[in-house]
Amino acid sequence: MQVLEPIRWDKVEKKLYVLNQLRLPITIEYLIKDTVEGVFYAIRHMEVRGAPLIGIVAAYGIVLGLNNLKSNESLFDNIKKNAEFLTKARPTAFNLFWALDRMQKRAIEIEKELSLPLEEKVRMIEEEAMKIHREDERINFQIGENFLNNLIVQDGDTILTHCNAGVLATSKYGTATSPMYLSKDRGWNIHVYVDETRPYLQGARLTAFELNEAGINVTLICDNMAGMILSKGKVNEIIVGADRIAANGDVANKIGTMPLAILAKHFGVPFYVAAPSTTVELACESGNNIPIEERDVNEVTNWFGIRIAPKGIDVYNPAFDITPHELITAIVTEKGIIKKPFVENIERTLKSGKMF
Repeated sequence: MQVLEPIRWDKVEKKLYVLNQLRLPITIEYLIKDTVEGVFYAIRHMEVRGAPLIGIVAAYGIVLGLNNLKSNESLFDNIKKNAEFLTKARPTAFNLFWALDRMQKRAIEIEKELSLPLEEKVRMIEEEAMKIHREDERINFQIGENFLNNLIVQDGDTILTHCNAGVLATSKYGTATSPMYLSKDRGWNIHVYVDETRPYLQGARLTAFELNEAGINVTLICDNMAGMILSKGKVNEIIVGADRIAANGDVANKIGTMPLAILAKHFGVPFYVAAPSTTVELACESGNNIPIEERDVNEVTNWFGIRIAPKGIDVYNPAFDITPHELITAIVTEKGIIKKPFVENIERTLKSGKMF
């Protein structure tokens, strides 16, 4: 089912191979990242993207940062310094902060082992990054299983999705696309509408590409066609990913998600958010507290080097919007399906300790 590996870690050479998603689907190109600065650039400039994948890549960035460990610098001090640097790459995706916090906590544990040589400590940090990578695959698989086993997605369904919460945004399976891939594996016949997702066209360039390559029946639509599709009763459910989920169930996701949820509410179509539990920030009270990244105006005014808007035009380019929890049917994680009331059920599900 795997279309392409979005990243590959070379354990021998200590290099991270990153699939350059800016050039898909026209060109398949892997970039080598062997410094923490290179990892920062890849995240910031969206050579890699998708909240879970950003977290994994950042963890490997911490490993690469140890290549420059100074003689008078402790393992933890190096990791803390590079974690603070990497958090500035993109402000909205919570998995970035979660992964970097986890790497720092692991460093604190390792530093307590005074008898361990430095080489062994570095190896243990590398193993933690690889563990985050492996866990993500299992988590995404279980998200898909939760959709199918609880009959949210059934044979013959038509699904609408937005942006790319797929293989190319994770280690494998994707979050929103996981039930699509697992449906295919079961021999089910499903149909997926994919919003193109302006301004970066992640839906057209990435989601449509990977689903089509996997042999899934996919139809690409412009973002402003979703209302027409929903009004005709052509969609059974909408499934999107998430970059950060607040404690009350508000969801930050790619710009255009919130109006899609409004349309779903109007036309009576269930609206589901698929995300790992690590995307939830319990300390964040509501969507009002989630920082929204604003990106370069050229992403709106230019495409592949060609200007498509008047020179000097004023541009507003938020990368994400906030979908209010009232518009969400359920949040599907690896730990289970979270329904309203979200405030009580999110915390209860996350603290249950149940993983898969």
